[in-house]
Amino acid sequence: MFPEFTLCYARLPEHFFERFDPVPVTAPRLVAFNRPLAEELGFDLTRFDEARAAEWFSGNAVPQGAEPVAQAYAGHQFGHFNPRLGDGRAVLLGEVTDREGRLRDIQLKGAGMTPFSRGADGRAPLGPVLREYLVSEAMHRLGVPTTRALAAVTSGERVFRRVPEPGAVLTRVAATHLRVGTFQYFAARGDHEAVRTLAEMAIERHYPPLVELADSERYQALLEAVAARQAALVAKWMGLGFIHGVMNTDNCAISGETIDYGPCAFMEAYSPTMVFSSIDEQGRYAFRNQPWLAQWNLARFAETLIPLLDPDQKRAVEKATAVIEAFEPRYKAEWLAVFRAKLGLVKEEEGDRALAEAFLDALAAGRADFTLGFRRLAEAVEEDAPPLLALFESDGALQEWLPRWRERLSREGVGMEEVAAWMNAINPLYIPRNHQVERVIAAAAEHDDFAPFAALTEVLAEPFTEQPGREAYAQPAPPTERVFRTFCGT
Repeated sequence: MFPEFTLCYARLPEHFFERFDPVPVTAPRLVAFNRPLAEELGFDLTRFDEARAAEWFSGNAVPQGAEPVAQAYAGHQFGHFNPRLGDGRAVLLGEVTDREGRLRDIQLKGAGMTPFSRGADGRAPLGPVLREYLVSEAMHRLGVPTTRALAAVTSGERVFRRVPEPGAVLTRVAATHLRVGTFQYFAARGDHEAVRTLAEMAIERHYPPLVELADSERYQALLEAVAARQAALVAKWMGLGFIHGVMNTDNCAISGETIDYGPCAFMEAYSPTMVFSSIDEQGRYAFRNQPWLAQWNLARFAETLIPLLDPDQKRAVEKATAVIEAFEPRYKAEWLAVFRAKLGLVKEEEGDRALAEAFLDALAAGRADFTLGFRRLAEAVEEDAPPLLALFESDGALQEWLPRWRERLSREGVGMEEVAAWMNAINPLYIPRNHQVERVIAAAAEHDDFAPFAALTEVLAEPFTEQPGREAYAQPAPPTERVFRTFCGT
């Protein structure tokens, strides 16, 4: 059933990883399988067997051609450098070439205690596995570059976190698992040739046009390309009210994908200072800080490339600094493009940033739901819409803003029906609301009922389309179900 494996990372020198076979689980059961993604990857689904799939996706059986490895990496966690992290509970089975010719990693997460586990159990609770499955697939449907979820398997075992929980294994698909922290692992050891090897792998796999550049240009171009993707990625997060929660350097992918959905969440009532992660006590990874953290992570990446940028260290630092300083205007341009689209604007005018910021201020002042605030705007392109006004506890700032926005829309030169349709294609109605995610996790973990999970997965597959009978999925949490803290499950 599996497509043929292409072993790239496992063919690197062995100090890049530890060979590790997944630790078998007691009673694997397939509880989620992403058939569209499997088809995209080239799986032969005519030979699909659920029991056999459970064996593969739990790690009880290794697919033919796979050579499982736990990858080595380091990372800054909440600003503090750890020189040896690595895959403590994940194994890379190998890479496959999908039907579009792209190389994709297939990784088992929760596959047992690896040499990098540092005393942890190497397992994953069911809740975080289902959360990552739901949120990563929702992000994909929302148009955000992201790792994907191929399968979820329950293990028949219990894992111990705050309380005993059912165990599970997630099969994750990624363009790469190369992280800023992967480069840091070798840079911290002074192994510049290993950093060069990683840089060449990243260029060949993710930025092939750079292959033709001379060495004196190629690595700076790599840094610029990674910075560009991070700027675009974080701007998309900001446009959705998404909070990653753990933007450590080991969670910053060189490919520009969102990776590691631990204590992540989507805002409801808009607040730029919002924090959900239970371990982010200082608010380092608050919503408004995400662009700055992306730049900070890129600076750490640039530091690893210094020996490759120029033989003269001073010139190398100057080159790296120029790229990092250029991140802010690049990000601001990406942010403005995202929010112009959300407001129904195609043409560019100088006051558009102030207009977008003023609407965010109105959302904050009225404690209005971020997602529905933008969605209901489409109903107010010509006159006040009760569904929009009802979102605001106080609508004074909104009432002041609406005429400015409509006057700006009038200069677009298109009909207001067309503007509304455009906005509804940009602003989602359905997101993985935190209370709904917690509901489906509770049903699965406490009652072995995966029907709510399947239903939410189906809704999130069409985030921009009105789904009659499913209006409750678009609503913010009632007061008794509001989620203020999320947990990573490690």
